[in-house]
Amino acid sequence: QVQLVESGGGLVQPGGSLRLSCAASGIIFSIRAMGWYRQAPGKQRELVATITSGGTTNYADSVKGRFTISRDNAKNTVYLQMNSLKPEDTAVYYCNIVTPTTDYWGKGTLVTVSS
Repeated sequence: QVQLVESGGGLVQPGGSLRLSCAASGIIFSIRAMGWYRQAPGKQRELVATITSGGTTNYADSVKGRFTISRDNAKNTVYLQMNSLKPEDTAVYYCNIVTPTTDYWGKGTLVTVSS
């Protein structure tokens, strides 16, 4: 059974930094991409950043220059380094893994940016 476990969320002041991690366990074949999405209260889930197996990255315009996605293929782990955090970054952040047959989602980790 595939399981995604996110960690690293929490409360941070505006301008601060956090690093999210997502470790995938279980049998996963041919991961095509890994990524992070977020959902703020009252809003739809939106893409934050993705990274393909080849290392190509994609970012939402709202986080470009502030967030960096990376992955460790050997550990099936994806990271999201978040710098210069803003109150509007407050959301539940979800890890996502794309394979040829299905997508997998984590349960989410809460990031709160507030003074």
